[in-house]
Amino acid sequence: MFSKTCEYAIRAMIFLAQKSVGGKRIGIKEIAKGSGAPEYFIAKVMQNLCREGLVQSMKGPRGGFYLSEQNAQCSIADIVRAVDGDAIFTACGLGLHQCSEANPCPIHHEYKGIREATNQMLESAQLTSFKDELDNQKSFLKLH
Repeated sequence: MFSKTCEYAIRAMIFLAQKSVGGKRIGIKEIAKGSGAPEYFIAKVMQNLCREGLVQSMKGPRGGFYLSEQNAQCSIADIVRAVDGDAIFTACGLGLHQCSEANPCPIHHEYKGIREATNQMLESAQLTSFKDELDNQKSFLKLH
């Protein structure tokens, strides 16, 4: 459903939401380890998310990445749009550019419902909503 880059970005942001409580800054190595992503790759992902304004960073010995209160309220949909664009929310299920309400593809009407449900689910999933599940080990970001 998502690109590999987007999967890493979502996992990294959820991990950051869990660990950067109270302004604590988290380094690339810890984010990579905690989200099960390659370190070199997660560094690029985090730089992109920083440019998009979804995460904050501070350089120096006490530096790292962290979420402001506003960043912590972002949804998974915000991350998807920043990394993969909005195609998952708008594109034709068969990849046809001319597909529309007036000129539907064979799966247009069924897929429209799936797109809308996906959008609603990802918009309502805020980063902070995953912290308790992760802290209580009711869900996970990587296999141990």
